[in-house]
Amino acid sequence: MRTILRTMLQGFGARRIVEAEDGASGLEAMDRANPDILILDWVMPILDGADMVRMIRSPNNPFAYIPIIMVTAHTERSRIVEARRLGVHELLSKPISAKSLYQRVSSVILHPRDFIKTATYFGPAPREIRNRQKIWQGGPPGQPQGQAPGGAEENVTAIG
Repeated sequence: MRTILRTMLQGFGARRIVEAEDGASGLEAMDRANPDILILDWVMPILDGADMVRMIRSPNNPFAYIPIIMVTAHTERSRIVEARRLGVHELLSKPISAKSLYQRVSSVILHPRDFIKTATYFGPAPREIRNRQKIWQGGPPGQPQGQAPGGAEENVTAIG
């Protein structure tokens, strides 16, 4: 998986890519490399992705604000909710495509999110949902749900 990710990232123009075999090595590599973005797998030996994110998202960690993209084959709702609660910016499901990886990387670069801190959470603020009322109420009467006037699709961004 690391080889596939590296090849795709190089194709996007990434110049410096640092790899680690497991979460513990990943934390050490972060100290040496000072990365701009962290892409990690949920399932890793020694320290899994969820535990790694918990350690990173500690407000006193020097990398607490780094954008995190979590890669996983486990896409059930409970995992998605857990990733959100951990403070993951983007979730990328396996098998990954170059397009989906590019979209996630672009999202964290072009649309940075403020961080929030509560008693139980520290991480990126949830994304907004545009046209929330139209979506939840089905739009104007007689119009198919999820479409804007004139038949154009709504511009919707899912909650992180």
